[in-house]
Amino acid sequence: MTSHQAYGTVCPACHPPLSIQSGHPFLLFLKGTWLTQHRRVWHHAHQREFCCSFENVKETTDWLLSRTRHRPKIAVVCGSGLGILADGVTNKQTFSYEDIPNFPVSTVPGHEGRLVFGYVKDKACVFMQGRVHLYEGYTLCKVTYPVRIFKLMGVETIIVTNASGGLCEDYKVGDIMIIKDHINLPGFAGQHPLCGPNDERFGIRFPCMSDAYSKDLRKLALSVGSDLGYSNFIREGVYCMVSGPNFETIAEARMLHILGSDSVGMSTVPEVTVAKHAGLRVLGISLITNKVSLDYSREEKANHAEVLETGQMRAEMLQKLLQTLISRYDQLDSNQMESLNSH
Repeated sequence: MTSHQAYGTVCPACHPPLSIQSGHPFLLFLKGTWLTQHRRVWHHAHQREFCCSFENVKETTDWLLSRTRHRPKIAVVCGSGLGILADGVTNKQTFSYEDIPNFPVSTVPGHEGRLVFGYVKDKACVFMQGRVHLYEGYTLCKVTYPVRIFKLMGVETIIVTNASGGLCEDYKVGDIMIIKDHINLPGFAGQHPLCGPNDERFGIRFPCMSDAYSKDLRKLALSVGSDLGYSNFIREGVYCMVSGPNFETIAEARMLHILGSDSVGMSTVPEVTVAKHAGLRVLGISLITNKVSLDYSREEKANHAEVLETGQMRAEMLQKLLQTLISRYDQLDSNQMESLNSH
C-alpha cells in the first residue's frame, strides 16, 4: 500500500490516527516516534495538500494584504473577554475570521473572532479579537496559523494576552502578570506546534526557548505599569499551559504550583513557541481572573463567567497599559534588543 492509499488526503499532523488522538497523554508520548515518522512519509506524498504549509499561509497572507493597506509591525492576541483591547484602534479595518481563507474560527464565548487592523498612536498594529484553542478541536498547527501569517505580513513583535488562574498565593484576582517564562505541559506529551516536518522558511528545526519572552519588552511593560500607578497589582511570573477545557483539580493545581507555575491557562504557549520559531519578539501578559484552589476545604469553584467578568473589570486598565507601551515602543534601544533571528 502506498502512502497515498494509506493516508488519503488527510494530514496526520492535523488529524493523527484515532488510536493516538484519543489515547492517554503518556501513550501519545510513547507513540511520538511512530507519529513523526508517518507524518514525514505523508508529507512527502502530499506536500501540496499539507493544510498548514508555507503555501497555505502565504495564500491567506496575500488575501489579507490585497484587501488592506495596513502593514502592521505589532500584533496583539486578545485573550478571553479582552477584545476591548482593540477598541482604541484608529483608522480601523476589520475582517471576520469566517471570511479569511484557511483561517480558524473562534467558538468560545468572549472571543469575537475578528482581525482588526489599525493604528495605536502612530504604530501600525493588528489585533486578534479572540483566539482558537486546542480544546475546541483545532490542532496546534491551526491554533498557531495566525502567527505565521503575521510573520509573512512583516510583523516584528507579538503581544499575547490571556486570562489565567492564579496559583501563586500572593496573587489576587485582577492582578496583571507579565510572563517571564512558561511550562508547556501538553508539549511534554507530544502535543507541540513544531512537531512534524520543519519548513526552514518559517524557522529553524530546534529553536531555543530559554529567552522566549523579550527581557526588554518585559522591562518596558513593568516601567509603563509603574508610571501608570499599577505597581500594586502588576506581577512577573511563570505561566503554565494545560490543554483544558476543564479547570484543574486540586491535586493538579498543587502539582503545577510545585513545578514553579504562578498561573495556569489553556492558551498562549503554542503561539509564543511558533512566534519564537519565526523570529518574532514576544511579550506575554496574563490577567489573573480567578484564584485556583489549592485547598480541599475551599468551597469556591472556577467558572468561565467569572473569567469574563474579571476581564471586563480590568480590561480598560490593560488597554491603557498596552496603548502606552506601544506608544513607547521606539524607546527600546534596538542595539540592546534580542536578535532572535541570529539564534
